[in-house]
Amino acid sequence: CDRRARRPVDRDLALMGSVGVDVVFVPSVEAMYPEGFQTYVEVGDVTRPLCGARRPGHFRGVTTVVAKLFHIVKPHVAVFGQKDYQQLLTIRRMVRDLAMDVDIVGHPIVREPDGLAMSSRNVYLSEEERRQALLLSQALSEAQRLVGDGHRDASRLVSAAREILGRGSRIRIDYAELRDAETLEEIQTLDRPAVLALAAYVGQARLIDNALLQP
Repeated sequence: CDRRARRPVDRDLALMGSVGVDVVFVPSVEAMYPEGFQTYVEVGDVTRPLCGARRPGHFRGVTTVVAKLFHIVKPHVAVFGQKDYQQLLTIRRMVRDLAMDVDIVGHPIVREPDGLAMSSRNVYLSEEERRQALLLSQALSEAQRLVGDGHRDASRLVSAAREILGRGSRIRIDYAELRDAETLEEIQTLDRPAVLALAAYVGQARLIDNALLQP
């Protein structure tokens, strides 16, 4: 990989060492995808909206490599962050459908003290972009406040989030949608657990964030 892409990896390795990790399995691209590779694992409906609609083939790559890693390592437990909520649901669906013997644990979003969701992409934000990136978490907080006040109309909640994101001169909204928390089907009314999912370009960095909303 190039030097720019390597920096987050080096930082992750240093972090793992600081908390007592003894071994890291980092196979080469050639080992994971040998010449002539042509077998893929693909999950259906849950991968189609949100990031799946904007990055065709992305989740097929995710599920294929994760399935292969599970086969090689044979873990009892695998932890996936809830910041990439669609990925978490996709992996859970794959494990359930294919009867894989591994428990999938969703780890809550880890945030900076000011509310920004931690991400390796944050290093590419300028100082001003970093300030504007806070609008993502603020948009989610506003939606949660509205739900607490009794609002249940999906369009009202999404519009409130979009209005806050629109205050950022360096923010370009990719999507802001309210979806069923289990199926990712679009909903019109918050009458069941749902996820408010956001994706936006802040400068050149594409950031994602989300919040689970309860009726």
